[in-house]
Amino acid sequence: MSQEEYQVCDACGVTAEMGYVISEGDDVAEVEIFASDKTAAMAEFRAYLSLAKEVNDAVIHDLDENAEWVLNPLTVKLKFECSAEKLIFELRSRALAK
Repeated sequence: MSQEEYQVCDACGVTAEMGYVISEGDDVAEVEIFASDKTAAMAEFRAYLSLAKEVNDAVIHDLDENAEWVLNPLTVKLKFECSAEKLIFELRSRALAK
């Protein structure tokens, strides 16, 4: 019997089980928004919310838009219906990060 030597694949030898990448119950994305004032922060929040609604229109957020402005960062939690939607949002939201 001959044993083959380990070969590195096109993914540079990276392997992971999907259960590690997408874990059940991990459906809340946390976004930190850094802005100079409330108007800028709300504009950036709306961009993230719009992207989240493209992934799932039923996304829920915990930001009260009428609350008093608190100094940076503004932290918002977005709750999706499943872990895969959260992962899709996180990957797509990289384009919004500056």
